[in-house]
Amino acid sequence: MQTELMPEFTLVLRGESCPYPVIYTLETLEQMDKGQLLQVITDCPGSFRNVPEEVARRGYQFAQEPVKQGQENVFFIIA
Repeated sequence: MQTELMPEFTLVLRGESCPYPVIYTLETLEQMDKGQLLQVITDCPGSFRNVPEEVARRGYQFAQEPVKQGQENVFFIIA
């Protein structure tokens, strides 16, 4: 049974092509308090790889593995 994650912030980036999902995600994480949860929703195919790579490179962690839901990618990232 999976626990329902309750993010403090949600970024809906449908229609934004790479690299913008990465840029907006990192900018938002930098403004958040440590430990807060960010949900990111994208539909750019490249973001399924690019967002996790850049987020991990900057030292952030995922609350769960990235999920593909149809055309969309959903990430839960801990600031």
